[in-house]
Amino acid sequence: MTQTDKTNIPSTKVTLPFLFWSFLKIGATSFGGFMALISVVQKELVEKKQLIKDQTILDATSLASILPGPMAVNVIVYIGYSLKGIKGAIVSMLGILLPSFLFMLLLSIIYIEYGQFPLLANFFKGVLPAVIAIIISVAINMAKKHIKDYKQVLICIASISALFFIKSVFNTIIIIIGGGFLGYVIYKNYVKPELNPQKKPFKIKKQLVNTLLIATSIGIIVTIIPYLLTGESYKNAFIQKQLMLTFSSISVTLFGGGYVIIPAMQEIIVSQLQWVTKTEFIEAIAMGQITPGPIFISATFIGYKLGGLLGAITATLSIFIPPGLIMIFFSEFLNKIKNSSVVKATFKGIRPAVIGMIFSAAFTIGKSISINWFAGFIFLAVLLASIKYKIDVVYLIPLSGIAGILFFNFY
Repeated sequence: MTQTDKTNIPSTKVTLPFLFWSFLKIGATSFGGFMALISVVQKELVEKKQLIKDQTILDATSLASILPGPMAVNVIVYIGYSLKGIKGAIVSMLGILLPSFLFMLLLSIIYIEYGQFPLLANFFKGVLPAVIAIIISVAINMAKKHIKDYKQVLICIASISALFFIKSVFNTIIIIIGGGFLGYVIYKNYVKPELNPQKKPFKIKKQLVNTLLIATSIGIIVTIIPYLLTGESYKNAFIQKQLMLTFSSISVTLFGGGYVIIPAMQEIIVSQLQWVTKTEFIEAIAMGQITPGPIFISATFIGYKLGGLLGAITATLSIFIPPGLIMIFFSEFLNKIKNSSVVKATFKGIRPAVIGMIFSAAFTIGKSISINWFAGFIFLAVLLASIKYKIDVVYLIPLSGIAGILFFNFY
């Protein structure tokens, strides 16, 4: 399948620097967690630049929901891969992570040196209602395009209900599988495969094999290096090895996104390894929530505390790269089978289920904010600006945060 087949966008229109810069801007403004980031991607790449379709985001979200690791970054990997192959996936991932990493690194340095910083808390009080408005506007736009009949409406409602009433760390997997099953049962007799589909067998690309070999080789080298050193050099190298093995293991064995990883991470990092105190761990999670991008970026703080700048880099890459490689592999597999009638029927159930998850995310985030006239004003203003006037989130998010600082510091 060619790049044009997958995205309907001429491959010459998308360059690696363009992808990096686009996701760098998205990464710097995607406050509020997984669905907030997905909403910013939809606004930027679907509505504004028209590089991909809603279907690409929904497919990516569906696949990321049943694979281990950070769902938000895995979605970005899928999109980058669909546009520019493995290089596109890597560049997109680095672009989306760099702002989060730099924010978290700065906060880590400030925290270790000075402690609390209320200014950022006030910034976040302005950002959260704006994020909720953006998520709702994206969910509404997606629903208009992809929910075509009352059956899909019911699947969407069932998805929302499941998130509220099913208390399980496997919520997202349950919803995706349930939506896919309903889609297959309801629509299996109403969809047909594409005419003259390419019937090439699934074959792992040489480029993907080489990438996996390089990543494995780096892991082996980092594991062996400490045994070739002595003294302080051995100690520093051993810390990098421990960070790499610990965070890569965490990232590929946990499903369900950032909030699922918190208790498991606390058990390993605080109780077993005793790398940070419970208070420091909680503060790291809080910093992960007030920075743009995925909550997994909290690993940067732990890496910095143990191994300085190099430790921060090691921990961050270790928690994102392994699940990203898994996502690339399954993205290629999905592209080979997505035009079959079975998969098409299944996704007619999965997509409204994902849209329901997006609607639910707005409510989940909303529970964490104080209801007052300022939050209501920001919410309505951003919702109107986003839906009616199509104002870019690159402006809406920072302006809302600045409004929060001004209001709560001086009112």
